[in-house]
Amino acid sequence: MSDILAVALGGAAGGLALVGAITLIVVLCLRHRRRNSDSSESNSSGQALSDVQGARCMTLEELRSATNNFSSSNLVGHGMFGEVYNGLLQDGTIIAVKRRHSPPSQEFLHEVNYLSSIRRHPNLVNLLGYCQDNGMQMLVYQYVPNGSISTHLHGNGNSPTVRLEFKQRLAIAHGTAKGLSHLHSMTPPAVHMNFKTANVLVDADFVPKVADTGIRGLLDRLGNAGPPSMIFNDPFVDPRGKESMIFSIQSDVYSFGVFLVELISGRTAASDQGIIEWVQNFQESSDISTIADRRMTSGFTPQGMKELLRLALRCVNPTSENRPSMSLVEAEIHRIRKQEIRRTTGMPVGDTTVTLGSQLFTSPR
Repeated sequence: MSDILAVALGGAAGGLALVGAITLIVVLCLRHRRRNSDSSESNSSGQALSDVQGARCMTLEELRSATNNFSSSNLVGHGMFGEVYNGLLQDGTIIAVKRRHSPPSQEFLHEVNYLSSIRRHPNLVNLLGYCQDNGMQMLVYQYVPNGSISTHLHGNGNSPTVRLEFKQRLAIAHGTAKGLSHLHSMTPPAVHMNFKTANVLVDADFVPKVADTGIRGLLDRLGNAGPPSMIFNDPFVDPRGKESMIFSIQSDVYSFGVFLVELISGRTAASDQGIIEWVQNFQESSDISTIADRRMTSGFTPQGMKELLRLALRCVNPTSENRPSMSLVEAEIHRIRKQEIRRTTGMPVGDTTVTLGSQLFTSPR
C-alpha cells in the first residue's frame, strides 16, 4: 500500500512540475511577443531609428525644464534653424537647443535620422536629441561654451577676447579640417553646405568643433531654406554653387578656403571681399604683410605663412575640380604646422607636444 501511495505522490509531483514548466514557457512567450510588439510600434513612429543611431527623442516637458521654459535669459543667439537656447538636463548634460516654429513633418524625422547617422567626432558638434511637438521642431546639441572663431577673430560688437597667434590659428585650422574631412569620409559623403567661421565653435581649450552640419540641407528639403539672396550674398558659398544651387564636397572645400583667409587676415570676407581676390592672385613675390593679421606678433615665419596662403589659394580655386580634397587639406595643414613649430622653436618635427588651448592664448594688448 505504501508503495502505491509513493508512486501516486510522485506522479502528482511530476504533473505539477510539468504544469509549472508549461506555465513558465507561456509567460515568457507572452513577454517576448509584447516586447516585439512595442518595438514594432516604436519603429512605425519614425523615432526609434534615431534613438538607435544616438539622437534621443526628447519630450517638450524635458526641454522646457532644461531651458527654464525657453526663458529669454537662456537665449544665446539665432541661427539658420531658429532660436538657440542653452539648457541643463537632469543628468547634468549642458545642451544647446535650436528651436523653430513649424507643423509636424515626417520629413523632419527622416532628416534627423540622417543627421543621427553621422558618426561622432571630437571636431564636430554632436547631435544629442530632437523633439517635434506643439507646433515646434527642435534639435538638441552638445553645448560648446567658448563661442565661435568668428567672435574671437572679429569680436561681437566689442574687441576680440583673445589674440590668436599664428601657431594657434594653425591648430584651429587643423582641427577644423579634421571635422570636415570626417564628414566627407562617410558613404555617401556628408556635405556641410553652410560652413563658415561663425559655424566653428571652440571649447574651453580652444579645440574647434564644426557646427550646423546639414542644417541648410534639412531646411531646403522642408522648404524653409530662406530667400536666394541669403546664398548669393554669402562670401563662403562657392560661386558655382550660387549659380546652380547645388552643393558638394568641393563647395565645402571652397568655404574652408574662405575660412583660412579669415584666419590669416583677421578680416571678415563679407565686409572685405577684396581679400579673397588677393589670395586668388597670390604670387610668391606678394607682400604677405598686406594680408597677415597685424594682431599676430612676429612668432611666425614667412615660409609658414606663404605655405598656408598657397593652400588657401588652392581651396578657393574658381574651378571646383582643381580644389584639393579635405583629407589632403588636413594632411597639408598638419605638415605646415609641424614645420612651423620646428622653425620657430627648434623642436624636432617628430617631437611636437600637445598644449592645452588655455595655455596658448593671450589677452589682446
